[in-house]
Amino acid sequence: MHIGTARTALFNWLYARHCGGTFLLRIEDTDRERSTEGAVQVIFDGLDWLGLTPDAPAVFQHTRAERHKEAVRQLLEAGRAYRCYMTVEELAEAREAARAEGRAIRSLWRDCEPPAGDNRPYVIRFKGPLEGETVVDDLVKGRVTFANKELDDLVLLRSDGNPTYMLAVVVDDHDMGITHVIRGDDHLTNAARQMQIYQAMGWDVPVMAHIPLIHGPDGAKLSKRHGALGVDAYRELGYLADALRNYLVRLGWSQGDREFFSTQEMIAAFDLPAIGRSPSRFDFVKLENMNGHFMRAKPDAELLKILIDTLPYLPGGPAMLAALDETKRAQLAAALPGLKERAKTLIELVDGAKFLFAARPLPMEAKAEEILAKGGRLHLHVLLPRLAALTEWSAATTEAVVRAYAEEQGAKLGIIAQPLRAALTGRATSPGIFDVLAVLGREESLGRLADQARA
Repeated sequence: MHIGTARTALFNWLYARHCGGTFLLRIEDTDRERSTEGAVQVIFDGLDWLGLTPDAPAVFQHTRAERHKEAVRQLLEAGRAYRCYMTVEELAEAREAARAEGRAIRSLWRDCEPPAGDNRPYVIRFKGPLEGETVVDDLVKGRVTFANKELDDLVLLRSDGNPTYMLAVVVDDHDMGITHVIRGDDHLTNAARQMQIYQAMGWDVPVMAHIPLIHGPDGAKLSKRHGALGVDAYRELGYLADALRNYLVRLGWSQGDREFFSTQEMIAAFDLPAIGRSPSRFDFVKLENMNGHFMRAKPDAELLKILIDTLPYLPGGPAMLAALDETKRAQLAAALPGLKERAKTLIELVDGAKFLFAARPLPMEAKAEEILAKGGRLHLHVLLPRLAALTEWSAATTEAVVRAYAEEQGAKLGIIAQPLRAALTGRATSPGIFDVLAVLGREESLGRLADQARA
């Protein structure tokens, strides 16, 4: 379930909610080799994570094969379908001739029947009109006209008797009471062919809305290097589901210059006429910035739950989860306000929280070791007994000690805070150092400072 499919699902879900309609999920699995149980589960998991819950159990298309065949029998009886006995070689020749003449492929069997008793394999094709036009009045693209002579006689049943996608979607849309179809504009030509089947069956045609595809930042077709990843990959990259939803809804749909929407605001505002006709461009930088905004805006308790639930999918997350006892959980909760101010993804949040789970003596990053080596340990020697003498341990009391020492030295507070940060976290950057002291607590803080003062 790649990111373009996720956006299409989101647009369908929002429109159904906006109109008070029903959002339905159909697994179009006529290709049984590709439609594995694992592949289907990925779709369910992706929709569930994004919060796009269908309003009814999923319909599996392959289970409706007999109904699809029944529709084909009706088309044969009405003279709107025919058996085609063309061999692979004949079909290749016909395709080449059609390409050279700039027309659609027409079967040699369109208007004739084989001799009685002929047991050659065949497919069943739709007998499309040869003249006139098929018009798609699309809610996004506008009025789109197709010359019927340019539309092939598409296959309805394969030679093994199995229905094709093009037939199955029409029958299923009708039987499921589908009123609106929102999908990528790469299906626009399919819409014309499918309309002909609807009309041949005497059925109402659903309202169509074909949305432009997503391109990469360079305007080229979206690829993995641009972000054409499975939805599960975005969870593993540390994005929040509601941030990804907000980003996706803004890819091709807009409401003025507004960037951020709650789910209810999206539902209230979303409508098809506001979808643009040009491809949108995927931008990881913009997605990260939006994700950071959502992380900072989210209540700490809610963000903590999301983080813990997501740890199994994040680099280093399983080990952190295994170490997350009651004490560590409390420390993580206390550190979260400072951590989320510096992070744009849950991966960065996990990375920033590593100092809470590090075992003594802490490994030192090169820059942190440099800070300590260049006079930083001298400051630790002086501060260690002063901090140890505190009767109350808090961000405020530790800050008072450090500030007093900085004033004695005639130094800026940041100069004195840097070696403390290095000793306490093993890094040159961290949340506010006094918050770090408070979160780690008296015993752990003094122990880490002592480790580096003696080094």
